[in-house]
Formats: sequence, C-alpha cells, structure tokens
Amino acid sequence: MSKDRQKGPRGPRKPDQRTGAPGPRDEQRRGEQRRPAGPNNPRPRQHGRERPQQRFAPDIDLIWGFHSVREALRAKRRKIVRLWASAAAAEKLAPEIAESGAELRLASGEEIDAMLPEGAVHQGLLLEARPKPALDVEDLPTDGLILVLDQVTDPHNVGAILRTAAAFGVNAIVLTERHSPAMTGVLAKAASGGLEHVDIVSVVNLARAMDALGDLGYLRVGLDSDAPSSLAQAPLTRPMALVLGAEGKGLRRLTREKCDLFVRIDLPGAVRSLNVSNACAVALTIATMKLG
Repeated sequence: MSKDRQKGPRGPRKPDQRTGAPGPRDEQRRGEQRRPAGPNNPRPRQHGRERPQQRFAPDIDLIWGFHSVREALRAKRRKIVRLWASAAAAEKLAPEIAESGAELRLASGEEIDAMLPEGAVHQGLLLEARPKPALDVEDLPTDGLILVLDQVTDPHNVGAILRTAAAFGVNAIVLTERHSPAMTGVLAKAASGGLEHVDIVSVVNLARAMDALGDLGYLRVGLDSDAPSSLAQAPLTRPMALVLGAEGKGLRRLTREKCDLFVRIDLPGAVRSLNVSNACAVALTIATMKLG
C-alpha cells in the first residue's frame, strides 16, 4: 500500500483544494472589495468622525452646507484649499467662488455624500480649508463682549451659540482645547456661517484664562439659573465676558471662583430653564441692550 493510501479516505474536495483557486466565499469577499463605490454601493461610513482620514489631511477643516461655505468664501479669513460643488450649487455661488479664487471641482451629490459622515446635509457643497488663525486671550479687545464656554461639548449647541454670537457682534468665544468640539463639520454647519465671523480663543486651562481676562479688566459674569440676581438688573460694564456652563453640570467650581458675579434669566413661564444655546441668545439680548 502506498503512503498516500495510508492517509485514509478523503472527504469531498473544496474547489480551492483541487485547483488552488479561491473558494466561493473568498470570491464573494473579494468581489465585494472590488466593487467601485457609488450610489448603489456607498463606501462604509465612519460613524462619529467628522474628518474621514482616508481622504483628507488632518490639518484640513471640512465645511459643508450653503450658508457655511458661502460665509467662509466671503470672509476670507481662511486659506481655501478646494471646493467640491454640484453644478447647480456652483452656479449659485459663482461670484463668491470667482472672488475667492477657490479651486473648484464639480461633483455629484452622491460623490459628496461619500466624502462626509452619514446624514450630512451638504446641499451640494463641501469646502476644504485651513483652520482660522489662532487668537490668544491677550489679543482680545479692551472694550469687547465675549463668551466663555465651560466644557460645552455638543457641536450643535456650540454651533448655535456661534451663530447667535455673530448676530450680536460678539468679539470672541473662549473655550478649552479639551472637552470642546472640533471647529469644523457638524459644528460649522450648525453655525450657519457664524464660525467665520467670531474669533475663537482655545486655552489649555480655563481658570488661568479667566484670571487673564480679569487682568484685562473684563467683568466676568456667570450665568446660573439659581443666581440671586437677575441679569436684567445686574450692573454690566464693558469689557464683559459672559460665562456659560454645560447643560446639567453647569459651571465647574474653579470657573465659578473666577467669576465676578452670577446672574439668572427670569422666565415668566412654567419652564424655568433653557437649552444652553437658547439661554445664550436671551442673555445676549439683555446684555447688549444694557451695554449699548
């Protein structure tokens, strides 16, 4: 008996054992990998990421949506790298595109979809741009009105606050490098162009930044629903920093210790608290009327 026969009876041979070719499952897997991305086969999404690292450099801000892209082109406070646009969107923004000198690449809505997080409402526009120049606390105006955000992490809230800040002529927003959302993507879309018109001061230590604001003469006003004084009755002066805390947690202890006074917003209805972005809008309405 030969050595081959001593191995015993063999079961049914798989195709790859007989020919060396991939089996049916391997072919299926490889076929799926080879299929080009498109409307019927979108690229896998990276949930929770605003910057698809496989396509864009880490020092690129992604800005999408009509108002956000238009204001970025108009403000000219960034270095524009590239604009992806549908033919219809490019036609609507033709004057701004020409004035900015942006490199224009026409793309379908499906192609722009594939570059962005799932559910991004881009309206046929995606801008690649460098971040705005950084600002330090010492660069703030001596008669300014600014906002300080103490670990407000939701990009939709911060975006809405930026939109409101731009509408009220706020000079800058101070926030921490950590526990703050990226100034791009979802936040920029929520800001609806406001990000381009309000300076951002990113600090490592908020308590030290509050000290620096005090040295510059800023009145540091903490917003607190349980404060003993009403914002409408508080003695406000410029320069002023309105300090807002995260929903639920409010202002942290060290931040509270750096405030000069605390104020509340008096609400006549049954609900006594507001979303942080709504509270910011109401507070800025009262503050700007008092400051003139």
